[in-house]
Amino acid sequence: SPTSSSPSLYLGIWYHNIPKHTVVWVANRNKPITSSVSAELGIRNTSGLILSDSQGQTVWATNNKITAGDNGVDAVILDTGNLVLRSSNGTVIWQSFDHPTDTLLPGMRFVLSYKDRVVGRLVAWKGPDDPSDGDFSLGLDPSSNLQLVIWHGTRLYCRTMVRNSITVGGGPYRSNTSSILYQTATDVGDQYYFVYTVSDGSPYVRMMVDYTGKMKILSWSDSSSSWTVIGEVPTACDFYASCGSFGYCDFTGTVHTCQCLDGYELDGLDFSRGCRRMEPLKCGKPNHFVALPVLMVPANFLHIKNRSFDQCAAECSSNCSCTAYAYANLSSDGTYEDPSRCLVWTGELVDTQKFSNNGENLYLRLADSPGMDRRALALFSSCP
Repeated sequence: SPTSSSPSLYLGIWYHNIPKHTVVWVANRNKPITSSVSAELGIRNTSGLILSDSQGQTVWATNNKITAGDNGVDAVILDTGNLVLRSSNGTVIWQSFDHPTDTLLPGMRFVLSYKDRVVGRLVAWKGPDDPSDGDFSLGLDPSSNLQLVIWHGTRLYCRTMVRNSITVGGGPYRSNTSSILYQTATDVGDQYYFVYTVSDGSPYVRMMVDYTGKMKILSWSDSSSSWTVIGEVPTACDFYASCGSFGYCDFTGTVHTCQCLDGYELDGLDFSRGCRRMEPLKCGKPNHFVALPVLMVPANFLHIKNRSFDQCAAECSSNCSCTAYAYANLSSDGTYEDPSRCLVWTGELVDTQKFSNNGENLYLRLADSPGMDRRALALFSSCP
């Protein structure tokens, strides 16, 4: 039960040996049992693992048929936090790691898409003591399959970095004297999945979407007997489009603030109206591209496949409506049939972010200023 006074009961998984009751998985989150009398968890041939209430009604089931070849089936909770239904020969029939609720644990393979169809989503609790489906969820953006996003209902709430050579390759998220957290996103066959691991001897680590809409990475501290936040989004100005059109959220300083992209200035007294061009850009008039480094590229891009860097640049430069482009090679080892990732933008650029590292180049189209040296621009614009 989430609280001592709550009449609702749930089948859940939580940490056994820390003082703070922390639930990481709930089976019947939208169908609680209101009485503990005769509540039963069992295994049936027709439905696998099954949870029944005091009237014998099915509250939750894994819906796996158990065949004659699965003799000796049992259910076991592993020390990883994975609840597994398995046969006597060790074959996994069902596991909770394949059905996360609001939390990801180390080693859990979070399948984001299968055959280019979005399948995985974390759904936050409705409240701190209510595990039913809440308003916020995390999953792959179905419009592109290239980025994780947080939704507030059906409204885009926050984006993470678009898939590029850095996010595909993975790397340490945070390291200190006691642990390293390593995360990666990988394509294997028809699956695209996210997974993270921690070094041996690390404290407990979990990743979750909470009921306020924040995606958090938390680490357990024995000294304070509490969870420490080691990373979270959104914060400051990285809520979706919070810096307006042609603005970006600057994470390079101590204080995270909105700024205008190069060649733009604030349109009004604050960023509610975004930024405007200093020099108007018109079709047929001289223009050039500037490379803006270490960015999370804007939203609302068009993904063009099977393009080299030069071809991607040409796609944008030949279209006077194109305002920017970005390019990445997602694989150098042949993992992808098409490792190119050419993105182009037309119209306004929204929800851009700047970092101190781990970003990528955005090539922004600007109008030439009077007296600008075109020879210097030609040399500059040709550099990837």
